[in-house]
Formats: sequence, structure tokens, C-alpha cells
Amino acid sequence: MTFQPIVPFGGFSGWQLINRTLKVQQAAFDNSPAVSREVEYFRENIGKITTAEDLVADRTLRKIALGAFGLNEDIDNRFFIRKVLEDGTLDPKALSNRLADKRYLGFSEAFGFGDSAIPSTLLPGFAEEIVSSYQTRQFEIAVGAQQDELRLAFTVERDLADIASGDLGDDAKWFTVLGNPPLRSAFETALGLPSAFVGLDLDQQLGVLRDRMESFTGNSEISQFTDPEAMDNFVQLFLVRADIASGPSASTPGIAALSLLSQTNQSSLILQTVFSG
Repeated sequence: MTFQPIVPFGGFSGWQLINRTLKVQQAAFDNSPAVSREVEYFRENIGKITTAEDLVADRTLRKIALGAFGLNEDIDNRFFIRKVLEDGTLDPKALSNRLADKRYLGFSEAFGFGDSAIPSTLLPGFAEEIVSSYQTRQFEIAVGAQQDELRLAFTVERDLADIASGDLGDDAKWFTVLGNPPLRSAFETALGLPSAFVGLDLDQQLGVLRDRMESFTGNSEISQFTDPEAMDNFVQLFLVRADIASGPSASTPGIAALSLLSQTNQSSLILQTVFSG
């Protein structure tokens, strides 16, 4: 059995609550029997894996390896995953370099089957890095099963911070955002982009994104998100926009004002439950 995160409502108020209880809830999730069994199996066996073929042949190892990069949906695509891993990342024609979704590039690079004579599976500390990422992302998925916009908010905080602090030029950073489906979705929502946006060519999309971002923040560059305040403001913008797009809910400001007492009592009960459990 896996611990189910306590997420009574979405929007910015839900984001504040999940962050106040995050350490306790993440620990409860990590220590739940189902997750514990999986990660212990991974720790005990990943060091025996020396080829991509070996990895994809073991469903539990494959599940955790993919889950650590948010690629859970590919659990049954064994041939595709093996190809991504065996091609590596050094050759421009490698599959991971040709895919729009750059999570595959990070996945292939991390395991190193196609890039090095010694795969990362044999290196000290590798298992714990993958396990930590897996636990974090699976907790976020569990949160998203109840409030999907909160899962996307976690993705924004992690992935956008990594991109913003990287060595790429700003155009390349924007294209990396476009190549990350969850992050792209969050930007489209936060910036109020119409459905026709996806039909534009990439250069046009880049221009639209820069213009919209500057109109909201006064800065068109991704590097602005190395500033924690800028990141917090953007996450809040995304959550407010997501709330509006989904219609009135318990976390919509007008509705929340009408039910403030009820929500306060509910939040208190939830916090008591989390910290006493």
C-alpha cells in the first residue's frame, strides 16, 4: 500500500498547504511498503546491470529508472527505451538528440550506456541519485492524481530552475522549455496562450513566449528564474491561471472568501493528521 498525499484543494492555497507539510508527507510516501520494496530492490540490483538490454529486461528496475525522469508512461516501450539508452547522447544522430522531449536526453546521459565504457550503474552513489529522484517524482504524481496543477507546479520549480541556471544561451533555454512537455504546458497556461499557439513554427513560438513573458514580468529571459522571488511569482501566476481555466473551485479566491471558516477548519484538521501520523 502506498501513502496517498493529503491534498484537499488545488490552486495557490493548495500549493501553500502542500509545501507546509511537504517533508512529512514525502517521508510518509517514501516509507510506505510499496515504494520501500521497489527502491530496496533497485538498490540491491542496479549495480549488477551493465547494459541497456539488462536494464529493460527487468520491469522493476525499468520502472524506477524511467520514473526518476518522469517517463513512467514508457514502461512497456522496451525496444524504444533500449534504443534511447544504447544510442547515448554524444552522436547528434542519437535518438535522444532527435526527440523533441529532452527528458530522454537526460535519461540516456544519466545512465551512460552509450557514452562510456563504464556505465553509471557501476558508479558509487548512482543508485541513491536515481532513488531520490524516483521518490520525489512519484510523490508528485500522487499529488497530481488529486490536483494536477500542483504536480506541474513542482515540475516548474525543479526543471525551470535547472534550465535557468544552465550554461545554454537564452534561445536554447527557451527551446529546452518547449521540449519539456509538462513545463511547456505550465508556460502555456501561465501566459494565457491560445490553442492555436502549438500550430506556429518554433521561431514564432519563441517570439510569442518572449513577448508574453516580458509583458507579465518585465523580462523575456529564462535566466530570470534563478531568482527565487521570480520563480515564486511565476508559480503563483501559473496556479492562479490554472484555477481560472478550470472554473470556480474551493481554491478560487471568490469561492474561498465565502467558505473561509470551513477551509480553515479543514486545513487545521489535515495538518494535525499529517503531523500526528
